[in-house]
Amino acid sequence: MITQTQTTSFKAELYEGIHDLVDDTIKIALYEATADLTAATTVYTTDQEITGTGYTAGGNTLTGATVQSSGNTAYVSFDNSTWSSASFTCRGALIYNASKANRSIAVLNFGSDKTVANQTFEIEFPANDATSAIIRSTN
Repeated sequence: MITQTQTTSFKAELYEGIHDLVDDTIKIALYEATADLTAATTVYTTDQEITGTGYTAGGNTLTGATVQSSGNTAYVSFDNSTWSSASFTCRGALIYNASKANRSIAVLNFGSDKTVANQTFEIEFPANDATSAIIRSTN
């Protein structure tokens, strides 16, 4: 089961000062529908990670991290991530911090299987604002 959420361990590790989402290497890995990714996921795993043309285990490095705040909400987003000339099927993704022992950050569920056949696969992140950003914290 893939449950879209920030992981519980990530929330605690923010208070511990473990993650630097701007300077650390943040990655995004893709997974099959049968992957067990939930709030309890603590680290990147290869279990049920997809395979296919144009995809490398561990996924892509996310770039363009921007951390901002508005009112009582802090938020971060990244540049879109693409896999070129790709042929695979995926259902979700795990964002994780490769600089900090592959600790999990967030789980994405695409809502249905996404299949590409020798095409570009792109994850388009929402607007980087207090109501839409991919990662948000509010009191």
